[in-house]
Amino acid sequence: MSTLTMAPTLGDLLKYELNGNYTRETVTLKAGTNYALGAVLGRITASGKYRLSPAAQVVGDEGAETAVAVLIEAVDATAADKPGLVIARGPAIVSKAALVFDPSVDQAAEKDAKHTQLATASIVPRDTA
Repeated sequence: MSTLTMAPTLGDLLKYELNGNYTRETVTLKAGTNYALGAVLGRITASGKYRLSPAAQVVGDEGAETAVAVLIEAVDATAADKPGLVIARGPAIVSKAALVFDPSVDQAAEKDAKHTQLATASIVPRDTA
């Protein structure tokens, strides 16, 4: 018998949101990445575009090293910039297990730093909610 595996859903990620009209925004995602639901994003200061938030500053993408939003839909922006819907401010609670980080964020301390940065925007990552 085969086993079906479901892709993560918004319910897996978003555990609480005060008001979607307040907490959500449509942003421009930088080309070159297939963004997953739950992607932790930073805002590039020069262009205002969003990308996966790296562990340290990346030349040309300064500002993105600070996590400021969480993507709440999967978006394939490999070929061109695309719009994406994000949680940009809280109050909101997201599941830590459902967050997707830039490949450079691979240590527990780096993930904890991203959790703290999101909490600054009142987007609170929790183990369980």
